[in-house]
Amino acid sequence: MDPALSPAGRRAAAIARHLTGALPPLAAAAALLGPSPCLSYAPPESAEPAPAFPPAELRALLDGHHLGEREWVFRVMEESQLFCPRRRGGDGGRVFVAPDYNEGKEAQREATMRRIAHLARRGVFRGWLTEPGADGELRKLALLECLGVYDHSLAIKIGVHFFLWGSAIKFLGTKRHHDKWLLATENYDIKGCFAMTELGHGSNVRGIETIATYDSTAREFIINTPCESAQKYWIGGAANHATHTIVFSQLHINRKNEGVHAFVAQIRDEDGNVLPNIHIADCGHKIGLNGVDNGRIWFQNIRVPRENLLNLVADVLPDGQYVSMIDDPDQRFAAFLSPLTLGRVNIAVNSVYISKVGLAIAVRYSLSRRAFSLTPDGPEMLLLDYPSHQRRLLPLLAKVCLMSSAGNFMKKMYVKRTPEMSKSIHIYSSALKATLTWQNMITLQECREACGGQGLKTENRVGIFKAEFDVQSTFEGDNNVLMQQVSKALYAEFLAAQKKKKAFKGLGLEHLNGPTPVIPDKLTSSILRSSKFQMDLFCLRERDLLKQFAEEVSLHLARGESREKALMLSYQLAEDLARAFTERTILQIFLEDEMNVPSGSLKEVLGLLRSLYVMVSIDESASFLRYGYLSRDNVASVRKEVLKLCGELRPHALAVVSSFGIPDAFLSPLAFDWIEANVLSTGSH
Repeated sequence: MDPALSPAGRRAAAIARHLTGALPPLAAAAALLGPSPCLSYAPPESAEPAPAFPPAELRALLDGHHLGEREWVFRVMEESQLFCPRRRGGDGGRVFVAPDYNEGKEAQREATMRRIAHLARRGVFRGWLTEPGADGELRKLALLECLGVYDHSLAIKIGVHFFLWGSAIKFLGTKRHHDKWLLATENYDIKGCFAMTELGHGSNVRGIETIATYDSTAREFIINTPCESAQKYWIGGAANHATHTIVFSQLHINRKNEGVHAFVAQIRDEDGNVLPNIHIADCGHKIGLNGVDNGRIWFQNIRVPRENLLNLVADVLPDGQYVSMIDDPDQRFAAFLSPLTLGRVNIAVNSVYISKVGLAIAVRYSLSRRAFSLTPDGPEMLLLDYPSHQRRLLPLLAKVCLMSSAGNFMKKMYVKRTPEMSKSIHIYSSALKATLTWQNMITLQECREACGGQGLKTENRVGIFKAEFDVQSTFEGDNNVLMQQVSKALYAEFLAAQKKKKAFKGLGLEHLNGPTPVIPDKLTSSILRSSKFQMDLFCLRERDLLKQFAEEVSLHLARGESREKALMLSYQLAEDLARAFTERTILQIFLEDEMNVPSGSLKEVLGLLRSLYVMVSIDESASFLRYGYLSRDNVASVRKEVLKLCGELRPHALAVVSSFGIPDAFLSPLAFDWIEANVLSTGSH
């Protein structure tokens, strides 16, 4: 090259030599530049190892009850055109069922009602309110979980009618109410809603402003919305379909307020016309759940008979005398909130089922989708073979399995409840409703991202689930408020034990009666996976945080603060304590289930799931370092153990999601042949 040339000239000369060099013949060039082979879909089952454990046994453990009834109601939905079956991928493709979320708000609402009518004709709701016994209640919960897998609006619309309106009639009413409304509710001859929440008051039910004044002359209650903040708000079923409602109101008798009570009021006639002196407005379009007709209700001095007071807890005699079987106003108020407990139980277990759907889709996709390769000419790797992808999805898999056990525990406790168990049920349902619904949103977000752009498509379900289930964090009790209630209840237990100098009993707090657990200075892999170590660590955190919380509240009390203010100022410790209680509870429940499984492959996988749950809980919580339960070195060991456990769980991932028992039709095209589902054909959309 001529050194006299400028840099630009040298570059031009080099390019010219390339262009004028010998070119290969056309045929040789075509061979050299031959097309790469097209990607093809391979079902995960074709490459993954055979299950190392019986998936049917894991399903029985996770579902817990009524497996046959679950499969039956799934089939009822699959077989009806009302549930929008669609074939994806041409004649050789699969049929999926899912609501058409492209429909407008009103169309979604009417579709929900048509589906409910079909389910009623098929006998799905038979015995839901009239069949006595724990087995009937468990069957009802199992069926509603499956209906929620299809559509959250469907589950909520049914839940409001049976679990809120129906439960209020059943558990706050007496024989006269049961005879008049229970069978009519079960047959959908009437449609009920539940008017508790107001524009100005949600979590603070005690502060609601609707007023029911007793007129002893007419022997009627006059229900009135005295101001705009008292309008009943977010009332599911009110905007279009409900004929009756439970109205929670302040009961005024002889100018004395007896507190919040529940009344039955008719709001529409048999033709669907809103009754006089009642005004109803739509809450409008929502970010999700548009198949539920949430409405607002105003009452203008409507009159209801004295007999419409739900009077199990308290009654008003014809002359206006107020009588109650519960003298303490706080206990009486708590009894009026009892219908919410079943709602919280249902929400918690439903959120676990939805997490299972999201994980089944994301895991199956990650076992068929490839990206990048380790060598220039090597094959692309499956997403789930990347350690980072395992860390994203497999801890969620472990959590949902442990939370399934917790949900089953809560359901069985609820259906076998006695009056003495009310406090425990309230605490467990509050803690688990908050924790499981929060975890559901975390799971859906991670699954959406793990599915890339395909996760944005409504037909692939995961993305739309995020909007549909976001509401779970705030309805039937705001999650943050519920967790504060858990800490307050634990504080009350601590004070009672100290005052009476008695041992702790119930809520799993018996571990507080023993010596403080000792954590080894150096944690090896075998120690980290030991169930004894895991329980010791979780119990140590809980007992220490309970003690710290009590001490901090006492400090505020000593400074002259009220009890409520002292608890409020200690909210940071309260949050840590509620989380510690809940995570220890979930671990303890799962351990009991695990212990009942005989030695073998399933027990080994359960141990992996449990250990991964514990290690990830430690890794994701600052409390273990913040309060000194673990050293920095030990926390680092925990983090390394997470990756090891993910690697060991990886071969079982397909078998675990298969054990969830979600029929293929209720997953999505993304979980199967996602290439065929996107071919250019008349079936594509």
